Amino acid sequence: MEMFVSLLVQIISGAIGGNLAGMTNQSMGTNALNSVVGGVGGLVLGQLLSWLLGAPAGDALNVAALGSNIIGGGVGGLVLTFVVGVIKNKMAAK
Repeated sequence: MEMFVSLLVQIISGAIGGNLAGMTNQSMGTNALNSVVGGVGGLVLGQLLSWLLGAPAGDALNVAALGSNIIGGGVGGLVLTFVVGVIKNKMAAK
């Protein structure tokens, strides 16, 4: 159950990060698309960060683990949405 809480926090943080990236010129168009791409990026970077930091499996509600999930998810969502937006805009300019 605590693993699902961790995944949910990463996806929600990623969606928020994706919408923050969508406020720039690198938007994907709609907020829903920014949220989906951000959620995927948040999930990927959040899982990678927890794997690199070696977070214990049953510690999803620990303050440090929760902070790492929020930061990793938000940054992952922001970065992936920004990168995909740049690629989309470069392809549309041609």
